[in-house]
Amino acid sequence: MEDIEELLREARKRDIKIVMDLVVNHCSDEHEWFQKACVDPEGKYGKYFYFAKKENGKLPCNWRSYFGGSVWEQVPNTDWYYLHVFHKKQPDLNWENPDLRKQIYKMMNWGLDKGLGGFRVDAIINIKKPLPFCDYEADREDGLCDMNEVLKHANGIGEFLAEMRDETLNPHNAFFVGEVFNEKEEELNDFMGENGYFSSIFDFSQT
Repeated sequence: MEDIEELLREARKRDIKIVMDLVVNHCSDEHEWFQKACVDPEGKYGKYFYFAKKENGKLPCNWRSYFGGSVWEQVPNTDWYYLHVFHKKQPDLNWENPDLRKQIYKMMNWGLDKGLGGFRVDAIINIKKPLPFCDYEADREDGLCDMNEVLKHANGIGEFLAEMRDETLNPHNAFFVGEVFNEKEEELNDFMGENGYFSSIFDFSQT
């Protein structure tokens, strides 16, 4: 923390704003929250993630991770599985849980209160999943469905993004640039208009 505070002090001397990378779709499987969640998937921290068991030998959905293979990974020595749309070491956070969202905003505001100019928000479009979990048409021989197709069925992400903006960006007049890759043209003003969710957006897609 001392290094960050020194960086911010030196940046202020030079009239420079620091924008840091922010990942809030998922966390590390070594994070304290996830470690506690694996011990008690039905407890407080379990609800910070997505845990499920097989029903009739079947996983909750046939989504394919961006890294390949199922989005579901078994918790060792249990019959529980957790969701990860990226690498299996990056369990997805459950944004449907208001307590989880409060913890994220608290963390963001801590940095902004310290003097950060804003955030580059990674993979944010993934925070809204289509629920309840279900299968979609498979697009490869593995029987799984690409996440880009899955996200087309997710509605309501604007509620999360507007809340994040109002709880963090607006009170600090901060700069937010969001990784957004599947917005519709008619939604652009919602994402980066006069009172958009972000100050700006960028798209990493290759197609």
